[in-house]
Amino acid sequence: MPDPNPPGVFVKELPSGVRTITGASTSVPAFLGYTKFFAADDPKATPAPFDDAARKVPQKIGSWREFAARYSMEKIAKELAGTSDPATLRTLERCYPLAEAVYGFFANGGGTCYVVGFTSPARAVSVSDLTGNVDDRTGLAGLETVPEVTMVAVPSLWDMTADVTAGEPPPPDQAQGISRMAEVLKHCTAQRNRLAILDPPPDLDPGDVKTFAGKLASPDTDDAAFTTLYYPWITVPGVNATQRTVPPCGHIAGVWARTDAERGIFKAPANQNLRGVLTLDTLLTDDEHGELNATGVNCLRVFPDRGLLVWGARTRSTTRDWKYLNVRRLVSFLSDSIRVSSTWAVFEPNDERLWAALRHSVASFLTDQWRQGALVGHKPDEAFYVICDDTNNKPDTMDEGKVICDIGVAPVRPAEFVHFTITQIAGQPGRTS
Repeated sequence: MPDPNPPGVFVKELPSGVRTITGASTSVPAFLGYTKFFAADDPKATPAPFDDAARKVPQKIGSWREFAARYSMEKIAKELAGTSDPATLRTLERCYPLAEAVYGFFANGGGTCYVVGFTSPARAVSVSDLTGNVDDRTGLAGLETVPEVTMVAVPSLWDMTADVTAGEPPPPDQAQGISRMAEVLKHCTAQRNRLAILDPPPDLDPGDVKTFAGKLASPDTDDAAFTTLYYPWITVPGVNATQRTVPPCGHIAGVWARTDAERGIFKAPANQNLRGVLTLDTLLTDDEHGELNATGVNCLRVFPDRGLLVWGARTRSTTRDWKYLNVRRLVSFLSDSIRVSSTWAVFEPNDERLWAALRHSVASFLTDQWRQGALVGHKPDEAFYVICDDTNNKPDTMDEGKVICDIGVAPVRPAEFVHFTITQIAGQPGRTS
C-alpha cells in the first residue's frame, strides 16, 4: 500500500521509558484546635460552613478567607462581643488560637494547610480524643490518611488540659500538656515525613522554659529528631481586631513554607521575619538565648532595624545527624520522594534491568538536588551514592520478593553521610540454585 503522506519531514514522539522521581510535598501543615459549630443561617452560603461532623476530620484549606467562612469566625466574633458571661467568654476565646495560627500561616507565606477541629471548646481534650480514631478519621489518626502533611501543630494544646470553669481559669497543666505532646511526637515519628512544631506553656520565663524542655522526650531518642520547640509566645493584632498573645506555631509553619518556596527545603528556616506580629511576649538577652539554644529551643528575637526574626533552626535531638532542622526535613523529603515515585517497581521482574532503572532514577533525582545546593560536594560522587546491584540484592532477599536500594547523602550541614534504605517489594522472587 502506498504511503499516504506527501514528501516531507515527519516527527513521531515515543516515550523514553525513563522513570523520573518527583519531589514530595514539603510545606503543608496540619493544625489541631478548638472550633465551635453554629447552625448555618443561610444553607446556600458559599462556601458553606462545615457542620459538626466535618470539622472533626482533616479539611484542606487554601486561604484565610476560606477558613473564616468554613469555621464560622464571624459568628464567633459576634457572639464574643455580645456576651459578658465569664465562662462563655473563655469558651469562645479558646477558638482563637487555632484561627490565629491559620491566619499566621497564610500571612507568612503558606499556601495550603489542613485543619482538624475539636468542637467542644468548653471541655478539655483527653489524650485518647487527641489521638483519635483511624476509621472515623478523627484527631491525629485522621492525619495518617493525609500523606502530604509535613508539619503538625496544636495551637490549642494548652487550653486542652482543663475544662472551662465559672471561676478563675486554672493554669495550664504541664503534665497533661506533655502527655498530649507525646502523642503528637509519636505520630510524627511513626509517619517519618513530618515534624511537630511545639509551643511551651504561656507566661514562662527563660529559666522555666529550659526546665520545661528537659521534661520532654530525651534528646537522644528518635522522637527528639522530629520535634521542634519555639519560644516565646507572640502578640498579634487579632483576627477580630482584638490583640491577644498566642503560641507562634502557625506563624512558624508559614516561615517554613516561605523558606521552602524562596530557597528550598535544604535552607534552614531561620533569620526570617515574622509577619503579622506586634511584639514578643518575652525579650531575650544573648545569654538567655544561648542557654535555650543549647537545649534545642528555637528562639524568636527582636533586633534593631531588622524587626522580629526567627533565630533558631534546631530539632531537639543532640545526635550529630539530626541536630539541625533543615537536615531532618531534607532527608525526610528525599526519602518520601524516592519511596513514592519508585512504587512502579512493585511487581516488576527482580533482575539487573530493574536495579539499573532504580539506580538511574534515584541518581538523576539526587543530582538535581545537588545542583540546587542541597548536598555537599564538588561533584555528584562526593554528594551521594546509590547502590542497587547484586552486592545488596542477594538470592535470599530476592526469594522474599525484595529489591533493596541503599542510598547515602551528604546534607549541606553537617557535611557527613546520612544513610537510609529504600525497600520495595517486587512481584517476582529470584531463583536460587
